[in-house]
This record gives sequence, structure tokens and C-alpha cells, in this order.
Amino acid sequence: MQESMMDNIQLEDKNLTIDEIMRLYGQDILQLVFAYVKDKPIAEDLTQEIFIKCYKYLHTYKHESKIKTWIYRIAINHCKDHLKSWYHKNVMVTQDESYPIRREDKSVEEEVIQRSEDGELIQAVMALPTKYRELIYLFYFEEMQLKEIAEVTKQNVNTIKTRLRRAKAILQEKLGG
Repeated sequence: MQESMMDNIQLEDKNLTIDEIMRLYGQDILQLVFAYVKDKPIAEDLTQEIFIKCYKYLHTYKHESKIKTWIYRIAINHCKDHLKSWYHKNVMVTQDESYPIRREDKSVEEEVIQRSEDGELIQAVMALPTKYRELIYLFYFEEMQLKEIAEVTKQNVNTIKTRLRRAKAILQEKLGG
């Protein structure tokens, strides 16, 4: 699995390591960041900043958690810092664009139906408060286990379970399910 491969990489060659991290997790981190900030150019900028942080602090990675968990923690904290920042509170976002979710080959009809359903789901997820949106993203889109989500978000597993249950209820209500 890619995770164990990354955990075994020697940290001596930072350039090769960060290139590999960006290759493996770049798109996932970008989508995670977009789930927080809801703006493509800002998400791209923040993602670059996150990987710069990863490069700068790569020597602090102690193998106490998976490299993926370490990167996601950096990304989530960076997003939360951005959301608290003056820039976010005082600059109006004018773009409403979403990143497509990866999908397998489908017929044109299936693709159109799927895009419509995806659009509704993405809108509903993006309308959730941040504390719920991050859990939905990590659980369903990144397929993280509850324990991993708790570790990344630095929350209690029971808190994660409760918030995930509330988020699902809100989404069901919004989507008429």
C-alpha cells in the first residue's frame, strides 16, 4: 500500500520525499482544502502553503502516526487558521466552483445523472458548518476510519461519532432523504 511505502522513505532526501508526498496526496489535500474554503484559487494557494509547511517541517515527522495523518493534520490546522484570519473575514469570495469527484467510466446518461446528483450532494455538503463538513469529507470522500479522523482533528472519537450522525441527519433533511 502507498501508506507503508511513504512511511519507509528515508527522510534524508527532503526533495524526493516531498515530491512523493505531493504526488500521492496532492489532489486529496486540494479537495480537502476546497471543502473548507469553497474557493478554487484560494484552495490552490493554501494547498501550496501546506506543502511548503510539510517541506519545512518534514524533519519533525516522528513516525508516531501515518504520514497521511500528519499531512492531513497540517492541512486541517492551516485551513482553520485561514478561516480565522483577517483575509478570510474581510475579503469577499465571488467564485462558486467545485472540484469534480473522481469516477469510473460511465455512459453519457449515467454521467449526466451522476453529475446532477453529485452537484446536489456537493452543494448540501458545502452548506454544512465547517465542523460537520470536514467530517463528511474525511469519512466519505477520504474513507478515513473514525479513529483516524479523531487523530487528525484532535477530537474525541465519541465527538466524531456524534457530529457525523448530526451531519448525516442535516444532509438527509436537505436532500429529502
